[in-house]
Amino acid sequence: MRRNIIFFLACMLAVAGVSPLSAKNNKTLKDVLGKYFLIGTAMNVDQIWERNADEANIVKNNFNAVVAENCMKGEEIHPEENRFFWDDADRLVKFAEDNGLAVTGHCLVWHSQAPVWMFTDERGDTVSRDVLIDRMHRHISEVVGRYKGRILGWDVVNEIFNDDGTFRESPYYRIIGPEFVELAFKFAHEADPDAELYINDYSLSYPAKRDAVCRIVRKLKSEGYRVDGIGMQSHNGLDYPDMAEYEKSIDAFAACGVKVMVTELDVNVLPNPKKFGGADINQNFKYAEILNPYKNGLPKDVEKQFEQRYLDLFKIYYRHRGQISRVTLWGVTDTKSWLNDFPVPGRVNYPLLFGRDNKPKPVVDKIIEIFKK
Repeated sequence: MRRNIIFFLACMLAVAGVSPLSAKNNKTLKDVLGKYFLIGTAMNVDQIWERNADEANIVKNNFNAVVAENCMKGEEIHPEENRFFWDDADRLVKFAEDNGLAVTGHCLVWHSQAPVWMFTDERGDTVSRDVLIDRMHRHISEVVGRYKGRILGWDVVNEIFNDDGTFRESPYYRIIGPEFVELAFKFAHEADPDAELYINDYSLSYPAKRDAVCRIVRKLKSEGYRVDGIGMQSHNGLDYPDMAEYEKSIDAFAACGVKVMVTELDVNVLPNPKKFGGADINQNFKYAEILNPYKNGLPKDVEKQFEQRYLDLFKIYYRHRGQISRVTLWGVTDTKSWLNDFPVPGRVNYPLLFGRDNKPKPVVDKIIEIFKK
């Protein structure tokens, strides 16, 4: 019941909010796009504690949903087997409740940023299948249970497939087998029967990966597991993904009988190193000046490409507004975007809708206009 009230308030605020942060519009993203789906952003700890008050206010004025960028990931919230760290995650949920924002929990089972102790024993040896299942069960039960009734839904499993549609050889897969997926959904549902449960991944415009996600979602649902949505991370660039395939994925996922969510949206404007691809955070390339060409701002031609890319994406979201339940930007402003350091550390990137001056970029007004028609 409490979740329903929070979600209702979030939607009502999205319709009624009147914070004029946009140069042309008296209405913000949540005021207009929020009539069709949740429009959200990922928050870092400085924002949720309002140590960066300006960025926190951007969230309050422009979005009706939030997700933790890092503070709910395993290594942060469960740093030792018998110790949890709740302070930052508690604060995120309170920030959301105080401001009428829906919250997505991110994420429960992921091979990266997992608790460092999860897969080994005190001698450093790989744990048995039964031990890992017990540890995964406790982690999910404690985390989901703590926020029962306060979080709309959870990214239960994150990045479980390779681009060719095969299972990623993660520690969860190697030790438990493919059953780790159904176990994760089972444990999450037991901990909060009313929470929505999602599968989340990147590069979902690739046909093989799209098909793999559809297969596992249909399998889980046919076996009685709760699966409510598929999250398309959407870490995009100026020339990727293939937009036709991207749109096909929205239709394919909706045909699985679940909600479609754009979960980690940004647009990388910088040149990519050779052999870079996807959003695997283990990729790391040496800094080179040629890979950091816009230290003093975007040239007009690149700015125009950036703007067109976002408009093309949001036109797709408008066409599919009946299938999409949420669109979430991966960060509030360019200043703290992860793409300043991924996959090359120390660069200056411009991937989001709010700039380093904390102001909405001109494309924001144009996105709003798409949805005002």
